[in-house]
Amino acid sequence: MCGSFVLLLLLGVPVAFAIGLASVATAIAADLPMAIVFQKMVGGMQIFSFLAIPFFIFAGELMLHGGIAERIVNFANRLVGHVRGGLGMSNVLGCTLFGGVAGSPLADVSAMGSVMIPLMKREGYDADYAVNVTTHAALVGALMPTSHNLIIYVLATAGIAAVSVFNLILACVLPAVLLTVANLVAAYAVARKRGYPTHGTFPGWPAVFSAFLAALPGLLVIVIILGGILSGVFTATESAATAVCWALLVTAAVYRTLSWRGFLAACAKACKTTGVVLLLIGISSAFGYFMALYEVPQKTGEWLEQMSGNNAWAIFLWVNLLLFVLGTFLDMAATILICTPIFLPICMKAGMDPTQFGVVMLLNCALGLNTPPVGSTQFVGCAIGGVSVGQVMRSIAPFYGALLVTLLAATYLPSLSLALPKLVAG
Repeated sequence: MCGSFVLLLLLGVPVAFAIGLASVATAIAADLPMAIVFQKMVGGMQIFSFLAIPFFIFAGELMLHGGIAERIVNFANRLVGHVRGGLGMSNVLGCTLFGGVAGSPLADVSAMGSVMIPLMKREGYDADYAVNVTTHAALVGALMPTSHNLIIYVLATAGIAAVSVFNLILACVLPAVLLTVANLVAAYAVARKRGYPTHGTFPGWPAVFSAFLAALPGLLVIVIILGGILSGVFTATESAATAVCWALLVTAAVYRTLSWRGFLAACAKACKTTGVVLLLIGISSAFGYFMALYEVPQKTGEWLEQMSGNNAWAIFLWVNLLLFVLGTFLDMAATILICTPIFLPICMKAGMDPTQFGVVMLLNCALGLNTPPVGSTQFVGCAIGGVSVGQVMRSIAPFYGALLVTLLAATYLPSLSLALPKLVAG
């Protein structure tokens, strides 16, 4: 099972097909009925909660094609654009805010990168700096309430632990804030070191407030989702459909920036992304069945205990290292679906809360999105910036540092993730 999966990945077979073919090979080698693979695939996709995934993806695409990004960029520029390296800091804030709306790091890089990276280059910023700022700030989108990866993680924990979608959303808030602050510090430090200029003077709080009001209708989607779930008006699944309705209302009726062509493009991209994600979920269900059958989580746990001497801190470090390595080869959804059944029981045995582990998992997956050879957000950012991946990697250390600080804090400071869920629970 593991050998065929790794071999297929090394041969360049797409992840979904590598997982499926490894499952088929395992069934053949074990002389099990082939119907098991297909039964697990179909059963893995027939879950009501999965409706949240296409809705969140569609809402993000509507926001992407509906002109939300420009208003968010304008607000961020007016707020911090006058600081040294202000365009970089504006980029961080803009990507963070749009990531909260779209819930997808890749959509964030595509939307904000197309606006900010060329602008930063025209203003004298190096291309590698512009790309690193954009791609790392976009990773905050993986922790936002509109992220469909939150739903995927909760579903991946089925049968292992009871994780609430709302609690996981709350658990991601403080790590998202910490990651944003760390990205701002990294962007400012590099800007000062390279001597980037300031751009104009502070326009005044009235101008900042007017820009905020212009961006507010798009940003309200986060408030609506959290408020609706907290008040009991709708469930987490229904909140995704509500996000779509709000995205349509804002982009088509309030801003009037969503064209018919943009709407069709959003529909097409949402269908394509949903198809890929559900295929991964279905095939990973079959793969997960074989992992459970052959006790992969238990054997991995025993190996980690031997390596770490039963030290919880060492176990968490090993898990982070393994997740990082796997995340550089696998897509975010695939990493969550394959690794959660393996590493969650190990971390729970070592004393980590499953909600906290969800935050750690999402941060590790975000780190993988910016690391070759798979690094999809980095590839998109480099394509927009017209710069090679090698050049970007040579100056990535300060931004990697920001992400690693957040990851270590989420791993070893449980209160960072669990304080808000406990506060809301009373």
